[in-house]
Amino acid sequence: MDTVRFRPDRRDEALRRTLAPDGELIVGYVGRLAPEKQVELLSGACALDGVRVVVVGDGPSRPGLEQSLPGAVFLGCRTGDELARVFASLDVFVHTGPFETFCQTVQEAMASGVPVVAPAAGGPLDLVAHGRTGLLVPPRDAGAVRDAVWSLSADPGLRGAYGAAGRAAVEGRTWAAVGDRLIGHYTDVLASRKAVLAA
Repeated sequence: MDTVRFRPDRRDEALRRTLAPDGELIVGYVGRLAPEKQVELLSGACALDGVRVVVVGDGPSRPGLEQSLPGAVFLGCRTGDELARVFASLDVFVHTGPFETFCQTVQEAMASGVPVVAPAAGGPLDLVAHGRTGLLVPPRDAGAVRDAVWSLSADPGLRGAYGAAGRAAVEGRTWAAVGDRLIGHYTDVLASRKAVLAA
C-alpha cells in the first residue's frame, strides 16, 4: 500500500467545487466499469438530495452506467497523483463489487482518510472494520448502499472518525511491511519443516 501517495492532505477544494458546485456530499467509486463490479448499485445514492456520485474508471459498462446513474460525474481513468487527489477529495468511498479477493481501492480510500462503504463479502471483510473505518452492507443490495451513504451524509463527525481510523489501520500495510510479513511466514514454515525432518 502506498501511504505516501494516498493520504488525506491531497484533498483539493478546487476539485471538490468542480465536482460538487453546490457543496454536495461527494460519494465516489473507483475501479473498472464492468458487470461484475455492480456499479449500478449506486443508483439509490444518486437519488439522494445533496449527494453527488463521482465514478472514476472505464470499461464496457460505462455507457449503461451513464444511463442508470443520473447526475453522476464520470471522470474516466485517473492514475498516480491525480488519482490520489480524487480519492482524498471524496467524502465517502463506495465499493460495490462482491467478488473482490483483495480490493486495493478500499485500502487507497482508507489511506486517503475517506470512510468506506463496501459489501460484506470477499476482500472488504478483511479491510473494513464495520462501525470503525466504514460500513459493511449486504452484497448486491442497492437499498443498503443508499442507506449507508445517507447515514454517513448526515454525520460529518462520524465520517471524520471513520476516515481517521481507516488511515491508521493501513499505515502499517506498506508493500515493504507486507513483503516482510510474507517472508516471515515462509521462514516459519521452513523452520517447522526442518524440525519435523530432524525429529
